[in-house]
Amino acid sequence: METADGKWSWVVLAAVMMTHGMTLGFPSCIGVYYTDLQTSFQASNTETSWFPSIIMAVLHAGGPLCSVMVERLGCRITVMIGGLLCGLGMVASSFSQTIIHLYLSAGLVGGLGLCFCFQAGVTVLGYYFIKRRTLANALASTGASIGMALWPLASQHLLESLGWRGSFLIFGGVLLNCCVCGAIMRPVRSPNPISKKDALLNSPNGKSNESEEMERGKGIQRYMAFDLLLRHRRYQIFTIGVTWMVLGFVLPLFYLVPYATSKGVEESTAALLLSLIGFINIFVRPIAGLISQQKIFSGRLMYLFSFAVTLNGLSNLVCASWVSFTAFVIYCILYSVSMSFIGALVFQVLMDTVGMKRFPGAFGLFTILESITILVGPPLAGLLVDYTDQYGLIFYATCIAVTSSGIFMGLASYIVNRNDAKRKQKQTTTDATWNNETLDIKPSSAHQDVL
Repeated sequence: METADGKWSWVVLAAVMMTHGMTLGFPSCIGVYYTDLQTSFQASNTETSWFPSIIMAVLHAGGPLCSVMVERLGCRITVMIGGLLCGLGMVASSFSQTIIHLYLSAGLVGGLGLCFCFQAGVTVLGYYFIKRRTLANALASTGASIGMALWPLASQHLLESLGWRGSFLIFGGVLLNCCVCGAIMRPVRSPNPISKKDALLNSPNGKSNESEEMERGKGIQRYMAFDLLLRHRRYQIFTIGVTWMVLGFVLPLFYLVPYATSKGVEESTAALLLSLIGFINIFVRPIAGLISQQKIFSGRLMYLFSFAVTLNGLSNLVCASWVSFTAFVIYCILYSVSMSFIGALVFQVLMDTVGMKRFPGAFGLFTILESITILVGPPLAGLLVDYTDQYGLIFYATCIAVTSSGIFMGLASYIVNRNDAKRKQKQTTTDATWNNETLDIKPSSAHQDVL
């Protein structure tokens, strides 16, 4: 078994980067195939939008199931199973005869595979890195940026030469490489291992704590931390804020290419816009990780995160109100920079909020709630286009959803922190007063004893 913060940790980090590039980068290319899928299946915008929404929703909703598999089988096997599902799902989707078949093969099966690969990769980094966890998360997310830069370019080339069916068949083979990445993720030796004997001794009934928790009905908290959602204010703020954010956050990745082509931009050039977002991410995400490690942001990562979310939301106004290729480029720069900080910080903020011990359960519930808004976001946007025939309105709606979530997280966190500071100050004052009174009483008592 390997140890945390060792040499093999960096090999695992490289594997996670590749996994993120293949899994998180893949949805960014769906916009390239949007029009062809719509034409092939003679589907409306709403029907076509269900395809990316199902992929993204399953990618997030499979979190609790992934947590169970990680606990039972380990991150290594879970990622390898995910790679198999990704490959099989995409190969099967290339033979789809109806859009429903596409929902089931690429959406459900492929999306579940993406979930296993991505979320098990995030979890294994938390165990392999302790001292440099923020930097490791930032570098791993750079893999997604590389994928976002390469997938649209490759997709446009494959679409022109093989069509969407041939492209999806090739994608199946590419995603099978997640199995290779998973094989690298060896089990990690715990820094403070606890023997079964110690676990039994620490249990008042002579049974393991795990079994006792299951008898009391608390086992589900390890996979979906409902107790944190009900009582942990900072987790409440972060979960509600991000859940509302993703309602619009992912929409530009699906609709930027159709929007640009509807305004006269060539399809090949429009695909370059998505690659530009990914290319900028490659350089900005590591910088975001380094910035977040500065002392000034110690205990204040939520503020940096909420600022990035707010900026990301406001950037959509550029794309919606100023229609030109120059405007699209400026929008991609602003969107990508803010997106880089969001991607580099989102998991670190969650880890800092609940701690690594509760991270799997907190992450599981967090992704379940995210999946709900991710599932309904693209179809609602497609419905908006079907009724208005204007893609620009999607970017206005995205601005409202994302900006409001960023402002909410920033203000709510400030209020909670201020109240906690007042409570601590009051407690400190009370303790100091009690200590002074104790000191005043002691000499008097001693004097009476002497008398």
